[in-house]
Parts: sequence; C-alpha cells; structure tokens
Amino acid sequence: MKYLALLFFVLLSCNHSKENTSATKTIKDTTKTFQEIHNQAIFVDTHNDILLQTMEKGFLIDADLKGKTHSDLNRMKQGGLDVQFFSVWSDGNQIDPYDFANIQIDSLDAVIKRNPNKIVKVADTEALLKAVHQGKIAALIGVEGGHQIEDDLNKIDALFDRGVRYISLTWNNSTSWATSASDETKNKDLKTKGLTDFGKKIINRMNTLGMLVDVSHVGEQTFYDVIATTTKPIIASHSSVYNICPHPRNLKDEQIKAIAKNGGVIQINFNSGFIDPTTKKREDAFIEKYQTEIDSLRQLGVNAYLAEESIYLKYPEESEALKAPFDLVIAHLEYIINLVGADYVGIGSDFDGIFLPPKQLDDVTAYPLITKALTEKGYSEKDIHKILGGNILRVLEANESKN
Repeated sequence: MKYLALLFFVLLSCNHSKENTSATKTIKDTTKTFQEIHNQAIFVDTHNDILLQTMEKGFLIDADLKGKTHSDLNRMKQGGLDVQFFSVWSDGNQIDPYDFANIQIDSLDAVIKRNPNKIVKVADTEALLKAVHQGKIAALIGVEGGHQIEDDLNKIDALFDRGVRYISLTWNNSTSWATSASDETKNKDLKTKGLTDFGKKIINRMNTLGMLVDVSHVGEQTFYDVIATTTKPIIASHSSVYNICPHPRNLKDEQIKAIAKNGGVIQINFNSGFIDPTTKKREDAFIEKYQTEIDSLRQLGVNAYLAEESIYLKYPEESEALKAPFDLVIAHLEYIINLVGADYVGIGSDFDGIFLPPKQLDDVTAYPLITKALTEKGYSEKDIHKILGGNILRVLEANESKN
C-alpha cells in the first residue's frame, strides 16, 4: 500500500544527513516480492517528453498510445508511476519559446481536466503525497532549457505559478547567462563560460521560489558556478555517469560528489547513447546511412527531431540492435551508490524524448524491472524506496523550505 511509502518518506525526511554514506546492502526481506516493493514505493520519474509528442503529432496522453509512444496515462499507472515531472521543451531556434512552453502546459492542463480521477497537478510535497494517497498521478513540470524564460525573471515566477518545479538551465544551446555542455565541449570560439551575474540572479530567484535548479545539459563551468551560488539542493533531472559512458551530457565523479555534498540528487537517463559507450559510434553510422532520407524530410519542413525519429521507426530491426543492455541502467545507478551512497540517485528516464531506450525498458510499463534488479542485487527495501522516489522527494521538500 502507498500509505507505507508515505510513512517511509516522512521518516526519510527526518533522518536524512548530507554526510556521504556508503551503500547499505542488507539481507532481503524474502516475504515481499519485487512487485510488492515497487507498488509500495513512491515511484518518481523526473523527465518525460510526452507533451512534445502530443504537440507535434496530435496524440492524446489519455488515449491508448501503445506502439506509438513510450508513455500514456494508463500505461504510467500500469508501470507503478506515482509522480511525473512533465518536460516542457523547445530548441534554441523556437520562435517565442515562452509562449510555446505555455502551450505545452495548456495541453497538460487539458489532460488533467479530462481525467480528474487519474491525475492532478500539485504545487508542493504535501499536495503530492495527498495525490499519491488517493491513487492519482501527481503531475509537476520541468522546463528543459533556460532560453524559455527569455531573459526575464518575472517569467520564472509565472512559470512557477503554472506548476513548473524545475528549470534545466540550458538545453544543448547556451543562453545569454549560462553555457551548455554542448557548447563548452564543442565550441572552440567560446570566449566565456559559466554563469553570468544575471545567471546567478536566476539561481537566487529559483531558490527563493522553491524551484529546483537542474544541471542536466549544463557545462562544467556552469555546473560549478551553480554549486557556488545555490543555497538549496540541486538536481540533475536526466543525466548519467561519465566514467561509464564519457558523453559530455554525463557527470564526472567530482560533479557527482559535489551534488551529494550539496544534498541534491542525480536522476539516471535511459538514453542508450548516455549509458553505453559503444552506442554513439554505431548510432552515428546509422544516421549517416540514412542522412539523405532525413534531409529530404527536413526540406519538407519536418523538424530535426521528428525527421530523425522517423528513421528509427522506419528501420526497427536496425534501431533495436543499437539499444544498450538493460544491465547498464543498473550499472549507472550502482556506480553513484558506490561512490556517494544511496541517498543521491533516482530515475529521470527521458522517455518520449529519446529514440533508443535500453533493451527491456521499452516503455513506462517496464519500470518494475528496475525494482526487480535492485531487489535481486540485495539492496534493502529502504534504499530501493529512496532510489525510486524518496531521494527526489527529499530534495523537493528541501527546496520548499524558506530557511
């Protein structure tokens, strides 16, 4: 029952320490199956791009989208999802990105209005826990890319009022006030890196509101400027481990340690290219093979994301062969646990924003496989509850604090 998870979260919030603690593996309670543990936990996914799918393709989240998307409302419940941060995204070329963000939020509001018994937008952890207790999905919003505030502090407040509870400071494109991982590693002409004075004001404003600062996609200099500026625990909403898969989007050991010291949390991304070091080379070859088809779609006005996605859908056998092994998801979780402890890691799938989830994790119904793997490895029920959602709920509550 979820009320047990609610009690667990209260105890977790009271007992958490920022001190670096090693992973605690204890003898399993063999009276509970992994599915029972999964059902009793509060499962939180901090990054899902299904709103973009609905915007671009006209899908309805409350319809059966099996075979079309990674997610829909009924499959989320089937997978034991309790809390979803819905991503609001646009690339750096979007005209009026703030307006586009609000249109995506409007689409979520419409889903909630049609399904009041299944999903509810929540403003804080108290409302979140109430929704979970009622058997509803608690919906929050994450803005993926700080360009969507259009360099206006007031728009942060307006987005907060609409349910946005984190902002990823950059996407792949830098803003005028923060540099991205992509630019810091690839742009040789970059003259300055990190946060500007205005960027630090943005962090301060987010801290004051209780909005989580998300460092997924940011460059290393921006990352350490955030660490030096923030007064609240931060998150990496959908990032993985650099030492396993050296992608610029992933976090190096010192960054992982810095987030743990800050009291924050790293939410592991499922994208095969971010968890399997062999994927990128093979995926690049796949794209090159079909580049002419992608270019033809672009010339017809199809946006870059959908043009590439169409190739993955058109050639499913080749796409399947590119996928990372499921075990690598667990390897990234365990790496962080072994480095800094079980208090600082969770799940940020990036479902419906990626082309290649790992094998077996085909959609949101597969979430219990993570619980199964952690159970089989001997992790305690307490630690599994932390990983599945307790850690991010702790960080969310800490950001709500006015201290």
